[in-house]
Amino acid sequence: MTGFRKIRKILVKSLRTVSMLIILFLLFFFWRIKISPPKISSSLNPQSFTRKQIGPDSYTVNNCWPKKNEFGIWEMYIEGEEYERGLIYGVLAKEIIERQEEAFVKQVDEIVPNKVYRTALKGLIAWFNKDICKYIPEENQKEIYGISLSFSDKFDFVGPKYQRSLNYHAAHDIGHALNDYSMVGCTSFAVTKENSADGTLLLGRNFDFYMGDEFAKEKVLVFVNPKTGYKFSSYSWAGFTGVVSGMNEKGLTVTINASKSDIPFASKAPISLLAREILQYAKNIEEAIKIANKGKTFVSESLLIGSAEDDQAVIIEKSPKKTDVYRVTDNKLVCSNHFQSKLFENDTINLKNIETTDSKYRFNRVTELLNEKIPLNPEKAAEILRNKEGCSGKNIGLGNQKSLNQLIAHHSILFKPKNLQMWISTSPYQLGTYVCYDLNEVFKKEGVYKIDSLNIKEDVFSKSQEFTDYEKSKIIKQGLKKFALFNIAYTIDKKSEESFIKANPLCYTTYMDLGDYYKKKGDYAKAKNYYKQSLDYDVASLQDIEALNKRIAECTKKTGK
Repeated sequence: MTGFRKIRKILVKSLRTVSMLIILFLLFFFWRIKISPPKISSSLNPQSFTRKQIGPDSYTVNNCWPKKNEFGIWEMYIEGEEYERGLIYGVLAKEIIERQEEAFVKQVDEIVPNKVYRTALKGLIAWFNKDICKYIPEENQKEIYGISLSFSDKFDFVGPKYQRSLNYHAAHDIGHALNDYSMVGCTSFAVTKENSADGTLLLGRNFDFYMGDEFAKEKVLVFVNPKTGYKFSSYSWAGFTGVVSGMNEKGLTVTINASKSDIPFASKAPISLLAREILQYAKNIEEAIKIANKGKTFVSESLLIGSAEDDQAVIIEKSPKKTDVYRVTDNKLVCSNHFQSKLFENDTINLKNIETTDSKYRFNRVTELLNEKIPLNPEKAAEILRNKEGCSGKNIGLGNQKSLNQLIAHHSILFKPKNLQMWISTSPYQLGTYVCYDLNEVFKKEGVYKIDSLNIKEDVFSKSQEFTDYEKSKIIKQGLKKFALFNIAYTIDKKSEESFIKANPLCYTTYMDLGDYYKKKGDYAKAKNYYKQSLDYDVASLQDIEALNKRIAECTKKTGK
């Protein structure tokens, strides 16, 4: 009995020690991940401003305003000191930001349906971003903090409002790192002089960042008149102060394209905030390079810079460890998702990226189309960005990652820096009307800043039965993927299976998705058959070819033949 009491005493003591260590660890963890807001001297808060409704989907606060145009795009003008304009942004766009956050959280819930895993992911991201403020300029912190004060209480379970907002700004970069860029296949280009119809710089880009159809529903074109720096425009989503596509009043443009790098272990400056700094404070290429060189980021990215002053474009290629600039001499520049400069061209990671992904294929396809269509005007540039075919015009199916138009684009955009004109795409994807904006007029109080006569008409494909069938088939595709990846119940009958194939018969992913579905169900013979059919079509990358062959081998092992 005495021996038993001693053992119990030791166990109780050990349990107390372990419990204390766990408590101390948790206290340290929550103390370490806490992000304090920037020091604000102003006494202003969201309640200091009154939002007035002046029409359907149209509001004002002082001189600032948002309004939804006839194409469903929110246009917003904000001005003032960083904290104040952040506050006003939040007050003006409170409901849009809430809907955007709801779409984002819903998409994360779908990708990570297990609550335990989501909690672990939340903790991991909080730890990953614990020092993020060290790398974000104070001006940006104050603006982001001002906006976050209007964030909805509904999502406080995700984290404190300011911390959530910072994490959302880093989500684009974290998505690159964790998803190995599978959701990001952006393509961009620039031409000038003899390659441009009017002899001046013209740039185009597709931003293929996909977080679900719901996330891309409400886009925001914001016009910013800051107290310091240059006035600028930026096209993205509500509550986001970084820049993925934008142009300033000096005719300097910035667009970003992901590249491949090692998985980071801690965040630094989100690339979109570095792009924002360039847009706000650079008037030419050399000033943009200077800002990019001092910025510390945690993923690899290409920043395509266009400059009216220089009448040229360059690509600033930036990894967490080094930066280089890629320039061309033939007035024709193409950017996909790999690096081209001397410093990176023989880099092991870059060479693997070129070999195993679809980046080089899309690069070649843009080059091919440019050669066919130059001298380029905005209409021809839009045709390139909307192109769905593979090299030499081959039909490679809809949504193939080899395509320039993968039918997932959050947005597409064109710039004419010398004229301060920009064309932004409208839904669906880049198929809707490209609306022309004149930045010369945007910042005039009574300026007519849209030039309807220069709008580029919607793509006729968007009204076709083929597109309608493809969009319907995406519902089946999502069901197949959710079942295969997350075991979310889904059953496909023979009729649905046939219509799914009929909607996109030339794309390899059609058969790959069905293979994954039947493999998950344990029907290895049928899965193997679909995997083999997938290989008969244009597979987007060596990565996918290797994955298909691996799955075929697994099915063969299960069936014995």
